[in-house]
Amino acid sequence: MRKIVLSILGVVLIAVALFFAKTIVDSKKRIKPRSAKVIKTVFVDTVQNRTVPIIIAANGTLTAKRRLELFSEVQGVFRGGSKLFKTGQKYSTGQTLIRIDASEYYASVQSAKSNLYNLVTSIMPDLRLDYPEIYDKWQVYLNTLDMNKTTPPLPETTSEKEKYFITGRNIYSTYYNVKNLEQRLAKYTISAPFEGVLTEALVNEGTLIRQGQKLGEYINTNVYEMEVAVGKEYGDLLEIGKSVKLSDLNNTKTFTGVVTRINGRVDQSTQTITAFIEIKEPSLREGMYLEANLDAKSEENAIEINRSLLQEGNQIFVVRDSILDMINVNPVYFSDKKVVLKGIPDQTIILSKSVPGAYAGMLISVYGSKKTKVREKSNSKAAQ
Repeated sequence: MRKIVLSILGVVLIAVALFFAKTIVDSKKRIKPRSAKVIKTVFVDTVQNRTVPIIIAANGTLTAKRRLELFSEVQGVFRGGSKLFKTGQKYSTGQTLIRIDASEYYASVQSAKSNLYNLVTSIMPDLRLDYPEIYDKWQVYLNTLDMNKTTPPLPETTSEKEKYFITGRNIYSTYYNVKNLEQRLAKYTISAPFEGVLTEALVNEGTLIRQGQKLGEYINTNVYEMEVAVGKEYGDLLEIGKSVKLSDLNNTKTFTGVVTRINGRVDQSTQTITAFIEIKEPSLREGMYLEANLDAKSEENAIEINRSLLQEGNQIFVVRDSILDMINVNPVYFSDKKVVLKGIPDQTIILSKSVPGAYAGMLISVYGSKKTKVREKSNSKAAQ
């Protein structure tokens, strides 16, 4: 009997222990908090359609509008002048750039002039006897012949007899031979046709220059041109005389140019049209890289936004009662960072900054609105 009672008490104790253990375990369960619904705060802008200027960005390098490549048409030794023939040397209009030794050739020119002088002198007695009416004008011409000056033009003939007489004495052929020699003699000296700077010098004093040899390059530093390529769709919008804003790569300096020429042919490989912009600025140098903004046209009733806001299918996000929605738009021009859109009603609220993971129907909060401020205050109190 005693064993039965002890067995019953043992079973009762085990049952009580299990009951208390289960009670303790159940008391440690925590209520899972409900996950708070995340509402993203977005930046918005209100649409106000206006006239948006379409600006075409282009770039290129500056080149001198007036450039002279110096070549020698004669042969001889390069003689020094008043200024050294060195890169960077400035010259005024008419100043001698290069002088080639022409002493030998000069002697042959003087010899030809002497022959002409002798021929004219030899006909003077015959003119006095047979053609006294033309004697005076030929006497005046003979007096003007100077061996140290350029040969003057022959007197005009007034009759057939005079023409035949002068031709028969070989005066015309001798005269044109002299003029030909004088023209070639002038090529031994190259003068500056305009004020500028020598940008390349390929010969030095004392060098033997050969015919056809390149001597250097000479440019005018007052006016520069920049060649830019514009899409063919904007070719009919470019106008000669339209001003263009230019800037350097660092956007620290700005300049103003004018469209002076437009190529009438479309480049087949790039489908672009070449335009030339003229710039007058003393601080510029040939070879500088500039960026140009060409005013092509203006789009009315349009807005300009960042390209990142334009979604696939030509759609953008709009805000309607704290919910994102999408509408179709009509993009009319794309630049590197911007896009010009049409077809958006005024007062439409659109995103001004892209939102990662945005989708139509997404619940959002507009930055700066009353609801957003209340939510921020509640979040700050909860944090405290």
